Amino acid sequence: MTLTTRAAVLWNVGDPWSIEEVELDEPRATDVLVRMRSAGMCHSDDHAKTGDLPMPLPIIGGHEGAGVVEAVGPDVTGLQPGDHVAVSFVPACGHCRWCSTGRQYICDNGAKLFDVGMMSDGREAHHVTKDGERRVVGRYAQVGTFSEHILVNQDSLVKVDPDLPFDAVALVSCGVATGFGSATERAGTKPGDVVAVVGVGGIGINAVQGARIAGAQRVIAIDPVEFKREQAMALGATHTYASIDEAMGPVGEMTTGVMCDRVVLSAGIVHGDMVQPALDLTSKGGTLVVTGLAPAMESDAQLNLMMLSMMNKEVKGTIFGSMNPRDAIPRLLSMYREGVLKLDELVTRRYSLDEVNQGYADMLEGRNIRGVIAFD
Repeated sequence: MTLTTRAAVLWNVGDPWSIEEVELDEPRATDVLVRMRSAGMCHSDDHAKTGDLPMPLPIIGGHEGAGVVEAVGPDVTGLQPGDHVAVSFVPACGHCRWCSTGRQYICDNGAKLFDVGMMSDGREAHHVTKDGERRVVGRYAQVGTFSEHILVNQDSLVKVDPDLPFDAVALVSCGVATGFGSATERAGTKPGDVVAVVGVGGIGINAVQGARIAGAQRVIAIDPVEFKREQAMALGATHTYASIDEAMGPVGEMTTGVMCDRVVLSAGIVHGDMVQPALDLTSKGGTLVVTGLAPAMESDAQLNLMMLSMMNKEVKGTIFGSMNPRDAIPRLLSMYREGVLKLDELVTRRYSLDEVNQGYADMLEGRNIRGVIAFD
């Protein structure tokens, strides 16, 4: 028995997203069928379109999402039809070395994220027919949330309270957690710190929120787009600048030459020549967290190694803000419920599935902080 659903498919690098009819298997083993209600439009999905992040094509886009469970496989535990869930692109099996030591964000199942087959048993469970040919189609990060229904492994789902808005749940499933955790967990922001966030799009804006909530004395948002700087001020930034060059002098003055205790580099596309300027903004003994994605084939980064060591600075990478999805998603949503974390304010516009290409055009033109696909 199969189910047919509509989904946004990328056929080739550089193509627009194409709305196609996709056939899904029924759930087996630890598979879960979810009816999607909201999907976040993250910049990371555009990396597949540009080829910066090589993917098995064709592929269904999307890795942020929220929905309602419709059916479960025979080996699923902890989920049943009717449950509301967040889709976590970071799977958490709960028993590998990394999960068992409190690092779900680097679960061993992450090695399967760009496999075409199902995470549960490896079978090819998604097919699309084009020009008379029936083809296997992959899913971004094994979830592919730009689809009216998704078939995913239980390890990629987190149960949430049913009264929470689907848009809020979708955003927390990647961008909010990644940005928030970059500032709070990976950078380790403490009360009184000076924190700079370079790039305040869908991830960086939540690093701003995380720094504010963690008690930073000053939160400096750096972005060339005026609209994004304005939104950063509304969500917790104390100062904004259009570039690192523009920020250097004022930051030096306001910190009496100390500079920033923590810097989060969350540009939409990170290149190697961005590292040293971000380190120049970082204080002695300070921490630079590289959060934004770089092109997969780019391996060179420019930095002064002597100054890195002599100034005792740190450079760290992060995925999902180094947060554990089964803990972070409910915790962040609780903060949202209490009014501490702002999520509704992040959504600039809602789009239908058919408007997915317009949504990405708006994002790339700097017209959105966050766009979401609504499956109402």
